[in-house]
Amino acid sequence: MNTEVIEILKNSAAVPSVPQVVTRVMQIMQDPQFDYDDVVKAVSADAGAVSEILRLANSALFGVRQKVVVLRQALTLLGPKRTRSLLLGRYLVDSMNAKAIEGMDMIYFWRRSLATAVLASHLANVVARKLREEAFISGLLAKIGLPVLAQAMPTKYKPVYSQYVPNGEPVTAGQEIQAIGASHAEVSAMILAHWKLPEVITMAVNLQLSDNPGEGEAASIARVINAADKLARLLCEVPEVDEVRRVCRDTTELLNIQLNVLSSLLSTVEQDIEDLADILRIDIIRSNVYTLIIKTVQEQLDEETVTA
Repeated sequence: MNTEVIEILKNSAAVPSVPQVVTRVMQIMQDPQFDYDDVVKAVSADAGAVSEILRLANSALFGVRQKVVVLRQALTLLGPKRTRSLLLGRYLVDSMNAKAIEGMDMIYFWRRSLATAVLASHLANVVARKLREEAFISGLLAKIGLPVLAQAMPTKYKPVYSQYVPNGEPVTAGQEIQAIGASHAEVSAMILAHWKLPEVITMAVNLQLSDNPGEGEAASIARVINAADKLARLLCEVPEVDEVRRVCRDTTELLNIQLNVLSSLLSTVEQDIEDLADILRIDIIRSNVYTLIIKTVQEQLDEETVTA
């Protein structure tokens, strides 16, 4: 990455600092043999964090029959990876939304990031099940470099980040490198490393724009978030039928999955997106885009059946 960009980011207030309680929880959970009592002790030091975790555990997403009121029970229900993901995500939504960035549509940014995260989780469940939670947090934070760069380098970067709006042109690494000497993927990975997220996540985020990320877990996640982001863009806009067909075809080829698998997956994500939007307090627009996409994919399936 361009050293000038690194220095600008280091000397800028654009990179959010993670609260001590979140940092401590992530440190504890890096140890595969961690003790939940240590997590309870760390979280209990912050009443706000306790409240958030209990709220998450009692959300409709987990379908608990009796209200969870004990912190340890809530942490066990959520699991270590999801606790980390949701705590960090909840904090970052508040932190980033508190910063006004001229020309940056943060509502759209978080709406698309959330859709990417949910889609990445579902896609990973098909192609790399054990990496599902890593795919979720990678998808949620894959584009965090965009608003950070927009705040740190507003003049140079504005021609690029102003494209990240509904029906805008895709942001390419080539445009970014020409404008500032770095891509948002590189910056996002650098930020996640600064927050001490697992290396497989930072590597995947760094590789997200690559046409050939290679082999291994990070490469698998990179392909998943690449595909998920393109699908998320469809869900957050009003796409043309031809674009839906193209993106869905590209997704099946990139991840080597069948179209009927993708169709089944797309029919289940809407409720998860709505539930997580409520948890993270992200504004979403309920529309008939899901119906349009599923209908289009089904028509593709019917055509393939006829021609088979």
